[in-house]
Amino acid sequence: MSAHSTLDIRLQGKDYRVTCSPEEQDALTAAVSFLDGKMTEIGALTKSTGERLAVMAALNIVHELLALRQSPSTGESIATGAIDDPGLGRRIRGIEARLDAALAQQQQEGLF
Repeated sequence: MSAHSTLDIRLQGKDYRVTCSPEEQDALTAAVSFLDGKMTEIGALTKSTGERLAVMAALNIVHELLALRQSPSTGESIATGAIDDPGLGRRIRGIEARLDAALAQQQQEGLF
């Protein structure tokens, strides 16, 4: 089991500290970049900020994910666990868990 370290990330001009294993830092950094871009895009369209913007971005990303899961081009639904790279699903679930924990901590501290 890999040791976890902290990673400082920035979303919409706000700094957050999350825990992440060293081998997953690149994937988390990519997720942060994607999320920040999505939030910027949605913020420009809706003039939303803060928590509302985060919720709107989350809804849009989940909508896209669910659409991909149901996409006939994958051959079978990703929801059934049919991911080509066996480590990818594990990494995604790990990143989701860490992001959920970090967001819960930020919310508890009144930062989000």
